[in-house]
Amino acid sequence: MSVKLNHRITGDGSPLILLHGLFGSLENLGGVARKLQNEWQIHALDQRNHGSSPHTDTMDYPSMAEDVVAYMDEQGIDKACLLGHSMGGKVAMQVALQAPERVEKIIVADIAPVSYKPRHDAILEGLKQIDLTNVRSRRDADVQMARFVDMEATRQFLLKNLERIPQPEQLEGGPVYRWRLNLKAIEACYANLASAPEAVAPFEGPVLFLKGADSAYIQEKHKDEILRLFPNAQLSIIDGTGHWLHAEKTDVFVELCRRFLEGRDTEGTLQAIPGPGEQ
Repeated sequence: MSVKLNHRITGDGSPLILLHGLFGSLENLGGVARKLQNEWQIHALDQRNHGSSPHTDTMDYPSMAEDVVAYMDEQGIDKACLLGHSMGGKVAMQVALQAPERVEKIIVADIAPVSYKPRHDAILEGLKQIDLTNVRSRRDADVQMARFVDMEATRQFLLKNLERIPQPEQLEGGPVYRWRLNLKAIEACYANLASAPEAVAPFEGPVLFLKGADSAYIQEKHKDEILRLFPNAQLSIIDGTGHWLHAEKTDVFVELCRRFLEGRDTEGTLQAIPGPGEQ
């Protein structure tokens, strides 16, 4: 059963739906949205159990794709282009595989249509172990989180999910902050999120995979599965970037998206996928 997604609409033109990654929110692709909103009508979505969208115990790619299609129905969008990063890229792929008649083109940022080994155990444990009763600022939470996650930039990204509880809702002596995301459901459904999108037939429309050159999420061994599901896929690699390629080199990322959406050639067909080995 679909849920009604929180969203932000900016710009004018043909619809372009933006889908964030795991532990994120619609703000994560804000830089991309601002650079494209003069040419497309941007629909930035909070996916279920993230941001300000509803919490639900069910979290898998078919259900999340249903959320997107239901949003399109609500907005009167017959067909759209989709751009998704990481988990959002898998959701975009699932929408295209599940409802191909609703999809014009998709852009998949640094993820492949395959199952991955668990790689967020420390993050999940760190988020669970934060004692919100002793958090009076994000700095307090950061100190607790640092025991599990070394990189400060990653911690700051994760802690954007903390929101201050409105004063009338606070209990005397109780916590001041709470999680926006549904941490319990994300942990329970993590195996679903690490899995590959489901398909009964390939999506024949245009697909652009964008890979961070320093990221191991898209590898040469994924090529056959990519082409099986997306026979009209092409690949562009952004040098000097990792998994957060859209934030690390926003201008390059946006220009590749723009060229693809406008039907101009992008760099590189899906012939070889250079990059680091499996991490």
